[in-house]
Amino acid sequence: MIAKKISVLAVDDHPLLRQGVASILESADDIELIGQAQSGEEALEAYRALMPDVTLMDIQMPGIGGLEALHSIRNEFPNALVIMLTVYRDESQIRKAIKTGAAGYLLKSMVQKELRDAIRVVNGGGKYIPAQIAVGLATSDSEDVLSDSEVAVLRLVANGFSNRSVATALEVPEETVKSRMKSILTKLAANDRTHAVTIAVKRGIIDL
Repeated sequence: MIAKKISVLAVDDHPLLRQGVASILESADDIELIGQAQSGEEALEAYRALMPDVTLMDIQMPGIGGLEALHSIRNEFPNALVIMLTVYRDESQIRKAIKTGAAGYLLKSMVQKELRDAIRVVNGGGKYIPAQIAVGLATSDSEDVLSDSEVAVLRLVANGFSNRSVATALEVPEETVKSRMKSILTKLAANDRTHAVTIAVKRGIIDL
């Protein structure tokens, strides 16, 4: 009897990346790319229609991002297996993806060499986090990760709130907001508020 191939759905807004994935998987006798989607909006609909064994999901996409799409899929299909793909190597983003239910995390620079193995491991019930990323997670200083209160401040700052407006919205003294903002700049190695917001969005700490 011929063994069933591992069915894969690829979600990415870049056609070249999807073509690259298709090319890589063509050489695998046990894996089959059964569908593609180009946005987070299409991801859940494609998942419902195809019910793939494993989904490859880009984190950074216009509109509904990969993490939000991952949440939607896992909310409706708790056993869904999703591997997140990204160009960014950021421990905060990785933790967020794993907390949201990702079964794997792969940098796009690693796709050529590790994608097939990642799919096999995840389909077999395992988690796939490349060794160099796992080491980063284990050794990263927890102080480099923004606290919930700092994230709350940064979200408001990203929406144009002044320190005084942030203080009013969060019902804390303005000095507390200034202190949290100073901590945010230090942790993110940011030059100013705008730079901090840009870094946080890029790393997936906050969404705009």
